[in-house]
Amino acid sequence: MSILQNKVDFVALISVARANSNGDPLNGNRPRTDLNGFGEISDVCVKRKIRNRMQDMGNPIFVQSEDRCTDGFGSLSERASASLKGIKDREEYARRACETWLDVRSFGQVFAFKDAKGFSCGVRGPVSIHQASSISPVEVESIQITKSVNGEKKGKDENRASDTMGMKHFVRFGLYQISINVQLAEKTGFTEADAETVKECLRTLFVNDASSARPDGSMEVVKLFWWKHNCKDGQYSSARVHRSVRIAQKDADGIPSCAEDYDIRLEPLPGLEPEIIDGI
Repeated sequence: MSILQNKVDFVALISVARANSNGDPLNGNRPRTDLNGFGEISDVCVKRKIRNRMQDMGNPIFVQSEDRCTDGFGSLSERASASLKGIKDREEYARRACETWLDVRSFGQVFAFKDAKGFSCGVRGPVSIHQASSISPVEVESIQITKSVNGEKKGKDENRASDTMGMKHFVRFGLYQISINVQLAEKTGFTEADAETVKECLRTLFVNDASSARPDGSMEVVKLFWWKHNCKDGQYSSARVHRSVRIAQKDADGIPSCAEDYDIRLEPLPGLEPEIIDGI
């Protein structure tokens, strides 16, 4: 398979409706926001979802979540040791890791484990993901919920344990923008086919991602813009390409409640036309 030779930039627009897009554990798991009230989704969260979709599509993944582990290994160290055992040359170790796992040759990975006896290896990946930010400030709502703690049957003379109260937080609505670029593919062997896999992962980012915090239909990829440059370094800077997606509220004084409340347009970049894809 051919190595990706042309720089790629892409922007994904995602909508969040009455869902917790990315809870902050240091703030009671409330949806992440900045000091000005704009919603945020961490790059780590986005990469987790992309990895999950890669795995759903049958690709071998190194950083697997516990509930999606498919190979029986209980840690990254075990997984690395089983596949790369005995390799001490750092370049060969990196090459084999990239050949074995799609997420390693996409995002890179640091291999440094206690049982490696001082051996460590770092792989710099070609796919760079920015933190997602909402176009407008978001409204975060909280509701009180009852959580049952009756996990065990009580004895004859024991009273039923009391339910406990908790909080559930969600964004009323937000339109978020994720910006990403792909370059330096030859360092990890990232191929044209890998790039197409990443594109499909982004288009279907929230498939099999539903939970009580993110009910089915509450998060959607509205549009995916995919620019493929005609050279390795790019015809334009990534910053300029990302800025070419212009998004503004149709009613500046209103409160947006859906993606249709925004005007989305592209600033032309001569010689560079994007593929525009509807997500799900």
